[in-house]
Amino acid sequence: MALKRLLIPLAVAGFVTSGCSTLPALSSFSQTTAESTPEPGADVSEQALVERELGAAPESEPEPIFDPLLADLSATEYLFDTDPDLAAETLRTRAVYDPYAQYPEDLYQTLRRGFQFDLTLEDPRITSQLRWYASHQSYFNRVSERAGRYMFHIVAELQARDMPLDLALLPIVESAFDPFAYSHGSAAGMWQFIPSTGRMFGLKQDWWYDGRRDVVESTRAAMEYLDQLNDMFDGDWLLALAAYNSGPGTVMRAMRRNRAEGNPTDFWHLDLPRETEAYVPKMFALAKLIHAPETYGIELPLLDTEPFFEIVDVGSQIDLAQAAAMADMDLSDLYLLNPGFNQWATNPEGPHRLLVHTDKATQFRARLDELPLDSRMAWQRYTIEPGDSLLTIARDFGVTVDIIQDANDLNSSLIRAGDALMIPTASANSNAYSMSADQRLARRQNASGSADTNRVDYIVQSGDSFWDISREFGVTVQSLARWNNMAPRDVIRPGQTLAVWVSNDTSSATASASSSVRNGREVVRKVGYVVRSGDSLSRIANRFNVRIADIQSWNTIGQEYLQPGQHLTLYVDVTRLQ
Repeated sequence: MALKRLLIPLAVAGFVTSGCSTLPALSSFSQTTAESTPEPGADVSEQALVERELGAAPESEPEPIFDPLLADLSATEYLFDTDPDLAAETLRTRAVYDPYAQYPEDLYQTLRRGFQFDLTLEDPRITSQLRWYASHQSYFNRVSERAGRYMFHIVAELQARDMPLDLALLPIVESAFDPFAYSHGSAAGMWQFIPSTGRMFGLKQDWWYDGRRDVVESTRAAMEYLDQLNDMFDGDWLLALAAYNSGPGTVMRAMRRNRAEGNPTDFWHLDLPRETEAYVPKMFALAKLIHAPETYGIELPLLDTEPFFEIVDVGSQIDLAQAAAMADMDLSDLYLLNPGFNQWATNPEGPHRLLVHTDKATQFRARLDELPLDSRMAWQRYTIEPGDSLLTIARDFGVTVDIIQDANDLNSSLIRAGDALMIPTASANSNAYSMSADQRLARRQNASGSADTNRVDYIVQSGDSFWDISREFGVTVQSLARWNNMAPRDVIRPGQTLAVWVSNDTSSATASASSSVRNGREVVRKVGYVVRSGDSLSRIANRFNVRIADIQSWNTIGQEYLQPGQHLTLYVDVTRLQ
């Protein structure tokens, strides 16, 4: 630490004569162990540095090596005072020398100039992460494309809060800047908040909206949380980052263990979960790579230094397809800027704002002013029929009971045949809302299978759990959750449809059936089946051990040919699956 403190005044005082990176060359990362890099100015003895700091120059003063990581280039006016004998041309060169001049003035450059962490630090874990990043140019291309939408806002918020710009790299580690990312631990959004922590920092989560994915709100919450953690760990950002990943309790327990054993309690000496031990090194590896990308053979795409979006107050609930048309934006682009909205419209209870492309904001505001409040949503009038309930009506229209009650000022679930209800509906075809929660789930469910599996849509029954369903179909809980874009600890609800990909190998089905028979129970389940190419009624009947006539009766079909993608309803006894 003393060495670093003394080198900073040297660079400021004008002893800079050349520029070189202190980071290892790319070739070193193709080896099993990266070669160690000498400390900046290692050829200058500590005594010489002390004497220079005190104003007594040593008898023989070697030329120091310039390190842009340690240099304060904002004080170049002192160059002329400290070395008046140098040629004027050399002085001018030194006065304007900028170690980052070779890079374009984009947001990566802003980060480069604003990093505060000690990037001279070397650790095998950092080296390991650098080796991976340095060999994945395509990864940086994808991350940069996503980051371009959100990075300007994040950097501006960090600067406004006087927080290290290094923290702008956190969404890369957490989610690769994917605002729809969802982890096995139930964490969502580019900042990866779990539900409880999200609520703790004011991130609302309901059917309409999930604040954990909201660009503005999740960024605000993440910075408040990080700032709180930084205070909790006495200003140590590395411990704060570790706590962000694994929880402050985990880090504190590791610190107590080290303290009791007489060991250091900084991040690099703690025994933490494997994911956390790699978490902080990833941040350092990314910062080192961004600081000197050519050293590692990586080309960083440009990130614009202009705002990507503006925040527009819409005042009330609005259909997203209508909003996209008014802003002259693709609906998918609107969702990418507003990923917190789960459905086809904004939340009726707010937030009443939308992020739109900067160059579309003025036009969007003008068109909003001309649009009456009662024209911002599509509604359908429904006359209640005998046997209807709010639950069945809600399912038919793809909404919740609460929404119907709120829209019609109902204080209970009692309804009468012949009365009319107003149901909020999407103004466009459901496929148009490609980034809505339902459409994202459908894509995940459809893409999870393979050539040797068949998809079965299982309707969750009262009392079901992931464990029960996984055993009945001979699959793992982890797979079942992943196929349905959920985490194993997530709650499933009666009436929910789960996609189950059943192996063509009958051994797993037989094992599940045997287990059910041993338990002495018949397990008949209503399932949905998606017709695949080459399917026939006979083939499906044999696969699920049901009669062709039953399939025809359940689905009101005759002898016509089945079409790939067609949905069938089956009532299957899983104890008799073949």
